[in-house]
Amino acid sequence: MTPDTPSNPPADLPSDGLADVPTVLVQDSHGRQLLCFLEQLIPLDGHDYVLLTPVDTPVCLFRLEDDEEPELIDTIDATEPILSVADVVLQEHDLTLVRSAVTLTVSGELDEPEPDELDDDDDEDDDDDSETYELLVSFLADEQEYGLYIPLDPFFVVARMEGGGAVLVEGEEFERVQPRIEAELDEREAEG
Repeated sequence: MTPDTPSNPPADLPSDGLADVPTVLVQDSHGRQLLCFLEQLIPLDGHDYVLLTPVDTPVCLFRLEDDEEPELIDTIDATEPILSVADVVLQEHDLTLVRSAVTLTVSGELDEPEPDELDDDDDEDDDDDSETYELLVSFLADEQEYGLYIPLDPFFVVARMEGGGAVLVEGEEFERVQPRIEAELDEREAEG
């Protein structure tokens, strides 16, 4: 066994075959799914909780106004006409918009941002609480400009293992386990 091999990998997890990193299919309360890489396994209260990152690139939809900060659109129906316009625009770049659990994602080959560009963005944003985004595409829908942005900070998903898949941890359960998961991860980092 190599030092990088987990001693107790979760059973029945499929592998993507590329880097042999386990993947887990997460389902939310609405039945939407999101394929994720398994980052951490955290046993709590007799359940196996997992920290995951999406296989596809997560994106956020913003409403764009002249001379104003872009406005994040938190909730959007999967059948929203704006997303149909986004589909067409992304197809021109050989990308596909996926209406998945937790977040919208984009599948396809994306250009990675240059590290120099990220440093410049960080200099402009002194607010520690705000996230940093990179514009992927912008488009017009009903005479309103929108943009799909890629969050540059890591995008993590918390789920509970059930059978060979996982269920998204939401609401009260998330509020109950999230601080404990963070404490466990901090402890592991301190030991590592």
